[in-house]
Formats: sequence, C-alpha cells, structure tokens
Amino acid sequence: MTQHATSDAEVLQQVDFWFDPQCPWAWMASRWMLEVEKVRPVRTVFHVMSLGILNEGRDLPADYRRSIDGSWPGPRIALAVEEKCGQDALRAFYTAIGTRYHPGHEPRTRPTLEAALADAGLPVDLAEAGWTDANDDALRRSHHEGMDPVGDDVGTPVIRVNGMSIFGPVITPAPKGEEAGRLFDGVSAVTAYPGFFELKRTRTVDPIFD
Repeated sequence: MTQHATSDAEVLQQVDFWFDPQCPWAWMASRWMLEVEKVRPVRTVFHVMSLGILNEGRDLPADYRRSIDGSWPGPRIALAVEEKCGQDALRAFYTAIGTRYHPGHEPRTRPTLEAALADAGLPVDLAEAGWTDANDDALRRSHHEGMDPVGDDVGTPVIRVNGMSIFGPVITPAPKGEEAGRLFDGVSAVTAYPGFFELKRTRTVDPIFD
C-alpha cells in the first residue's frame, strides 16, 4: 500500500498523546504514531505528563525512586518548549531528547537536555525551566488533563482517540508503514466503544529501538 498523502483540505483526526521524556514505552508509542501519520489522515498532538507527579507519595523501590525523583527536568523543559515555542517545537524536542535518552542511552542530565534543545533548533536557555518549580502548577494541569481520565493504576503513554483516553499501547518495536496503520485502526476501533476498558498480557521483552 502506498503512503497516505494528506491534502490541505482534508480534515485530520486528532490523537492526543501524553508523555514523559524518560519513559521508553511512551517513546516507542510516539514513534508508532509518527508512522501512523504517514498512512492515515491523523495528526498527533503531544502533551506533557510527569512521572514525578504520578508517583508522588507512592512507596517505590529505592532505585526506581531515585530515577523518578530525577525525572522532573525533562517534563518541565518540554512544557516550557510548548508554552514558548508551540506544538511543532514540542514535537521536535521530544524527538531530539527521546533519541538521546533511548536509542542513544545518554544520561538524564542537563547537558543532554541542552543538547536536545540545540538539536531541535530551540534556545538552550529553555533548560533553565528544568531546575525550578516555578511553573509546576501548569505542569500539573497538563499532567492531570491526560492522566485523570485513565485513573491511578496506569502510567504513560496515554492517548486520546475518539474522545476516549486510554493507557498504551505498550509496543515494541514500533511498527512501520501499513502495519502501524492497521494497529491504529484496531486501537481506534476499541476506543470507539464506550464500555471498553482493558486488553493486556504479560510483557516479556524490553524496548527494541530500531
């Protein structure tokens, strides 16, 4: 099947997608959605959630607690990018930081975040937002807009299709081409039914970055 070519007059279906840059599973699903855009009349609108907010007050293993406590700068910077530079800039920054974090296995540090801003053609001084809580009220609003509709027992990714928010899909590797489109068709079909809540099986592999 040839790739989908979207005309200017065609109405795109909006899919809202909430992510924390640190989550590899959100990264996999986001790469899937970018593939879906090539073969279906869909536009992904990215939004920021925070694993730090999600896990506030939870009793976590020590190693995971350290990881979560160190995760705040990424979402804070991503939100600053969206607020100051717009949705396309957020998309570019997510691609840049996700590429460094996940396939690149780079450390979750300020230099990595600054390099990702530069990769995306954005002002490096936006990194200042990562180390202040001055805008955390806005971060919480963005987080809760995505997470409240799906409840407390899930994480990221969260997508909203057909007006219904769901956790997932948790996939690896990210499908490409028409395979990505067929998976989206299935996700779209189940979200169209208001009584749909869950499909799940035990995950047996780690993220496969390709």
